[in-house]
Amino acid sequence: MTKTKKHAENTCLLVYQCRLPLSTRTVNHLADLLRRHLKVIRSRWRILPPGKIAVIVLAVLRHDQRLADMAGGNDVSESTARRWRDELIALLTAQSPRLDRALTKVAKQDGEVVLIDGTLIATQRRTGKADRRNYSAPPTSCAPCSF
Repeated sequence: MTKTKKHAENTCLLVYQCRLPLSTRTVNHLADLLRRHLKVIRSRWRILPPGKIAVIVLAVLRHDQRLADMAGGNDVSESTARRWRDELIALLTAQSPRLDRALTKVAKQDGEVVLIDGTLIATQRRTGKADRRNYSAPPTSCAPCSF
């Protein structure tokens, strides 16, 4: 099997619409972040408005849509869509707290479990006194982290 970017003969590109379960609050938040960023860097224009860019990036990040498909369906290049994705990830990252501070805050609030990516994976059971279901999470007592 060979990879090619050429289309089969006698074919046309079809664009279809699909429903993405996104809240308007999420889309507006990301679009507002982009608008503020564009103002700061004094960017005059983008080929698409910030709201549309936000939807494209969220479709890629939250719903696993392929960059090439989203780019082609919106008449932009794949590299442009990739650049938008990377730009918005950087803007979101700048808003998030540092990991060491977040873990210290959880520890001060007597937190026991911290899910970084939201995934719980069942693991093998312990033996002896600690015979209980075990998941991919920190131990039951979370001490402040020293970074």
